[in-house]
Amino acid sequence: MTQFRWIALLICLCSFQIAQGQETNYDESNVPDYTLPDLFTTSEGTLAETTNEWEFNRRVEIIELFEEHVYGQVPDHFDSIEFSTVSSNPEALNGSVTARQVQITVGRKGKSIRIGLNLLIPNDVQSPVPVTVLINHRGPENMDIARQVKKDFWPAEYIVKQGYAAAVFDVEDLSDDNPETYDEDLLKTLYPEQLEKKSGMRTISAWAWGAMRVMDYIVRAPELDQERSVLVGHSRGGKTALWAGAQDFRWAVTVSNESGAGGAALSRRRFGETVQRINSGFPYWFTPNFNTYNDNESALPVDQHMLIALIAPRAVYVASAQEDQWADPRGEYLSLFHGSRVYQQIYGIPIFLPPELPDENTPVHTSHAGYHIRKGEHDLTLYDWQQFLHFSNHYFGLE
Repeated sequence: MTQFRWIALLICLCSFQIAQGQETNYDESNVPDYTLPDLFTTSEGTLAETTNEWEFNRRVEIIELFEEHVYGQVPDHFDSIEFSTVSSNPEALNGSVTARQVQITVGRKGKSIRIGLNLLIPNDVQSPVPVTVLINHRGPENMDIARQVKKDFWPAEYIVKQGYAAAVFDVEDLSDDNPETYDEDLLKTLYPEQLEKKSGMRTISAWAWGAMRVMDYIVRAPELDQERSVLVGHSRGGKTALWAGAQDFRWAVTVSNESGAGGAALSRRRFGETVQRINSGFPYWFTPNFNTYNDNESALPVDQHMLIALIAPRAVYVASAQEDQWADPRGEYLSLFHGSRVYQQIYGIPIFLPPELPDENTPVHTSHAGYHIRKGEHDLTLYDWQQFLHFSNHYFGLE
């Protein structure tokens, strides 16, 4: 673990302990009455009822609201992008997979940054193969393609046995998870002007930008199938996955695992981690404008069910853990429940989710939306991956 990772970990622990020392609501009876912003009514009061009205009016407006008030902008302009293979071993894992390291180099105004992408591609699956991409915020020990270090956070052997390529990138190639150094990579190098804006890009948007550049590689790699792609993020990575999936239509399935506040959980519930707590603990994750809504969630022009809705008509999966009340499992599920209305009302895709939180270890999988809450703590486990791929297999018609 690098020095920066140790510092970031200590900051996270201290922030969590400070927040835990404050009064935190874990009681459903103390959830305030709230009214969610309407998915279909524009700021001008018109109703989006057709696909065109949703996609070209209301959906665009919601994206802009999230940029302005929550995540900040995600610039799509750069001068060049190049992909180079750093290493390739077609005989990895006893000859069953090709292990590949790729370097993605993006340039703008004479400067560039590099993103490392690790892949394990099954050799016995006809190309192009479906692909999962993990947004990794837990260090290089969770992305070892030599498989000397194996963790359930990225169970590559399981993923490739299911017929998927297993890909992973490190968020710190883009923005350190550290309040002192978060701006030293993508922001200061390619987009320094964003640091001057109150609605400018910060860490979560920088990581989402990186996921989009990974997709730029996928669409150019003949072995990989962009139409059967799954973007997976846990915790802060889950926040990132939802934001990236909401903007980039190339992802087929977007998975949020225990993403909590600023991710899948409804902000207006003020349960567990709140807007004020996440902004205090991690002020560099979101755009500065998000601080306006500290202890003032009802004033937000958006809530997280609207982020879920932006992913339609592609598939979305939300997962929670019973002991992770800080992330508000009920709020995560309700966000999916309310956001899924877009599938039915705009795209005519029937999504029948129960109105109440499902039981532990009892996944609810519909055609385009899935959810489970498992026993245990805040983590990304093999059980979670099993549900993600079971859902994706059904969605892709692989079962």
